[in-house]
Amino acid sequence: MNEITTRILDALVLLFAVVLAVSIIYNLLNRDYETETAIYAEISEVSSFQGVYVRDETVASYSGQGAVRYCVTDGAKLGVGSVIAEVYSSEEQIDLRRRIADKEAELSLLEKIENPGTSEYAQPANLSALIQEHYKQMLRFREQGNFHALAEEKSELTVLMSTYGKITGTEPDFSSHIQTLQQEITSLEAKKSEPFEIITASESAYFVSYVDGYESVLTVDTMRSLSPQDIAAVNDDGMPDAEYNPNAIGKLINGYAWYIVGVFDNTKMRLSEGDRVKIRLESVSETISTEVVSLISAGNISETQITLRCEKMTYDVVQHRTERVELLRDTIEGVKIPRSAIRFQEISETVTDENGSSYQQNTKYMGVYVLIGENAEFRKLDIIYEGEDFYLSALNAGTGYVALYDDIIVDGVMANGS
Repeated sequence: MNEITTRILDALVLLFAVVLAVSIIYNLLNRDYETETAIYAEISEVSSFQGVYVRDETVASYSGQGAVRYCVTDGAKLGVGSVIAEVYSSEEQIDLRRRIADKEAELSLLEKIENPGTSEYAQPANLSALIQEHYKQMLRFREQGNFHALAEEKSELTVLMSTYGKITGTEPDFSSHIQTLQQEITSLEAKKSEPFEIITASESAYFVSYVDGYESVLTVDTMRSLSPQDIAAVNDDGMPDAEYNPNAIGKLINGYAWYIVGVFDNTKMRLSEGDRVKIRLESVSETISTEVVSLISAGNISETQITLRCEKMTYDVVQHRTERVELLRDTIEGVKIPRSAIRFQEISETVTDENGSSYQQNTKYMGVYVLIGENAEFRKLDIIYEGEDFYLSALNAGTGYVALYDDIIVDGVMANGS
């Protein structure tokens, strides 16, 4: 190699070194990172499915003669010997008792209004505030569909408004009307006759005043053998082509627990057997706490057959055999991490075994790079939730983990942090 060639090569090497040095210095001083602030986020997972109600039920019957008067409401808890219904010779006897009950309720209300103790210590200003409070409560019950509580609030509001009227001198005296009601009740009582048949509960149970044909089909013993097709075929209007007992007056639901069976998507809920989860039903205003009894894959995680155990029995619940059920997972709180910012890095850690010996171990962690001053530093993630385009990392996960308000680098850093 001649001298000229050697000088040319030396010059090229020197030029390359200068260019490389300038490039490194330029990138260190002018690196353009795109960042996002690590913010707080919370997620409430909801999954819905068509649920089928499974209960151990026994049909209650009567002789088939006469008119039946129910003594309890649907969903009522009965003890052994509790009266379920009375059978009378005609509908007139049932109507007679309804009229007596209505007049007794009116009499009780008027007697409460006329009681000197009700208004003796009442002040108009206090009564006015209570009237407004009870009126608002009535509106809330109406929106919730809680008509039983609404009726009770209406009664209380009537007493308050009448008491206010008596204090201010605008409400009439009800004494004469009270006497008239007492006389009418006495007259109606004289026309009553005893029932010729009384149906009582043979065991402790809840009562429902109708049958739907599924009583012997959907039981606690058979629910584990139900297929998704069986569940989908259940009709809320009753079992098609079922042979009904013409003398049935309802049914007794045995035990404290009842069950909901259905097929749902467990992809994001990630429920496990034994979990406690709240549900919302179309027919019930408030949520109900349940326990996950079983989870059976129907082919993949998006089609999981679930069985929930419930212990809350109400009038609204027993009116249905199947309805839409919403699973409500508890709210998850964490640091929101963009999926585009995810990187992986091996970190050398000191590990102590069960014998107390320490050694170095390389562990690959999922994390992000955050901007600290002008430098990119790796921070680990403690993933508690995965969304379509983001993750949630646990709040206050500790040293070395991403924290709230870190500047997460979403562009401008490679997998190795360069």
